[in-house]
Amino acid sequence: MIYSVELVQRTNIRYQEAALHLCRCELLSMLSALQISAPVKAERLGGIPFLTFECRELSPEELSILSRHSSLSLIAERQGDLLRPLLFPEAGYLPADLPEVLKYKGKTGVPFTRMMINIALSLVPGALRDPRVTLFDPLCGKGTSLFCALQDGLNAVGLDRDERAIHEAAEYFARYLKYHQLKHTRRARSETLRRGSLPVTEFLFSSDKEHYLAGDTRQLTLSTGDTEWSPALFRKKTADVIVADLPYGIQHAPQGSQRAETFQALLSRSLPAWRQALRADGALAISFNTYTLPTRTVQESLRRAGWTVCDQPPLTGLQHEVEQAVVRDVVFAINNKGGSPHDSE
Repeated sequence: MIYSVELVQRTNIRYQEAALHLCRCELLSMLSALQISAPVKAERLGGIPFLTFECRELSPEELSILSRHSSLSLIAERQGDLLRPLLFPEAGYLPADLPEVLKYKGKTGVPFTRMMINIALSLVPGALRDPRVTLFDPLCGKGTSLFCALQDGLNAVGLDRDERAIHEAAEYFARYLKYHQLKHTRRARSETLRRGSLPVTEFLFSSDKEHYLAGDTRQLTLSTGDTEWSPALFRKKTADVIVADLPYGIQHAPQGSQRAETFQALLSRSLPAWRQALRADGALAISFNTYTLPTRTVQESLRRAGWTVCDQPPLTGLQHEVEQAVVRDVVFAINNKGGSPHDSE
């Protein structure tokens, strides 16, 4: 069968062509995770961007999984010059407005964040089909990646040094749950560290009352602290994927131990801690500004820390301009816990 995926059109003309390439790479990754090997062609039908591929007939579950693509508007079966829209089970766990409502300066775009999440999940065996996986963002800010994960039914854990940002994320989610009348509990606790404690706020919730009472719940964990403290949040169960958007360095340098540090220093001291917080064979997606942190530097830092860098198509050539001072790239890597911190591929 021939399938055509209609993509949401971008308002940012500068980003439009790059977004089409990113969307194609994302779809290829998701198809590969579903054990489907098929070329994906980018084209325009009636002036609208589409991605088209040919494969065996997809199951309703597979169509539902593909509907989580970051920029999907419609999936249709191609029959000559005609498109037949396909129906499939809704993939969303929470209302789609969750990652969109909270606005703030420096927020990473929701479609780009979803793209990173979907590709990272595609790299972990079985993760796209498992709604109970856990996403960790060790530089979460006000939580865009966390809310994208929760909306899809994943569990989410976020850590950031900015106490105000974590507080705003927690209060926003509390208001959101109440507004949508979703059954939930909220509790505060702490994780003990060698030099003190790590404050933690936890939300336990479900998409409806019946699921909540049956114990079919999801969890959001938020904590304030340095990214090096990541392992303290995963003493019992590690994360399945890590998604992180590094500071772009336009106005502020990253902070470490209350003082400014270089981007390379931030990455070098963070990567070993992130490995401890992630399961063996778990995946990392990390985006950054190449003007302040070159792609080769990121890849070399990952390899030195024992990660296996994904440097083969379709996960290459993802660099794109965001604004005048930001050319963003994203690198994916696998947690090779069997190797030593200085092993390379």
